[in-house]
Amino acid sequence: MNTELRAFLDRVRPAIDATLGELLPPETQPPLRLHQAMRYSTMDGGKRIRPALCIAAFSAYKQDWKPILPVAAAIEMIHSYSLIHDDLPAMDDDDFRRGRPSCHKQFDEAIAILAGDALLTLAFEVLALSKLVPPERMLRVLSVLAKAAGSPAGMIAGQVLDLEGEGHPVTGEQLKAIHRSKTGALIGAAVWIGAYLGEASESDLTSIQKYCDRIGLAFQVIDDILDATDGENRDEGKATYPALYGLAESRTIARGLMSEARQAVQPLGSRGELLMAFCDYLEERTS
Repeated sequence: MNTELRAFLDRVRPAIDATLGELLPPETQPPLRLHQAMRYSTMDGGKRIRPALCIAAFSAYKQDWKPILPVAAAIEMIHSYSLIHDDLPAMDDDDFRRGRPSCHKQFDEAIAILAGDALLTLAFEVLALSKLVPPERMLRVLSVLAKAAGSPAGMIAGQVLDLEGEGHPVTGEQLKAIHRSKTGALIGAAVWIGAYLGEASESDLTSIQKYCDRIGLAFQVIDDILDATDGENRDEGKATYPALYGLAESRTIARGLMSEARQAVQPLGSRGELLMAFCDYLEERTS
């Protein structure tokens, strides 16, 4: 991993965790099991890629990145909610998440559903209460994030397309649509929101939007590759890049997307260095 990126992650990850710990309801506050489930699924040692990308984009324009921590934490809450619901028996039916029982196994299915719902609504409450920028700018952030989390081009739409693709042949364009919606939309929104709240210029935001599109799709292609090579067959029967293209071609596709992402932020000069480093970090995971 790039030395600068490692140092950046070492600084921001503990700050993200601390912010989440402050914003999430305490486990001692009723209803106890709901709040325990919310914290169990969010404070579980995730990589914090989405909030870190948000902070990286913000820090390209503002030296003090701490004011954006609640926004970054809200994005992580939405990601955590999506994982809780993805693991449910009606969805991917996964009993484990990050090496321990998934939320519906640790608690129960009803609490898992409600914990996910509570995380999603808390995320938007946190954003609505933010004093980081004038209200009209935060309204745009709320709109962008809601679109990325919903339908027709966000996470929920992507999950539906993914479920519909199970056990059926899909085309390359259909697979791209699934991944862009299910995974790419929220990652892209995290980066764009960070740059926008950092007051990036419109020309910079145009470059960053292209970066968002490429890195968001590449992230899921790489996840497909990792799932296909870990020997656990979690994605058996699902629409994935290795299933459609094979591992070698999937790696080529991921590297091509990363190359395009780097080209997109080249016009940013030194402001884009951390975003470039994220490309290197993610690409290293394909081998």
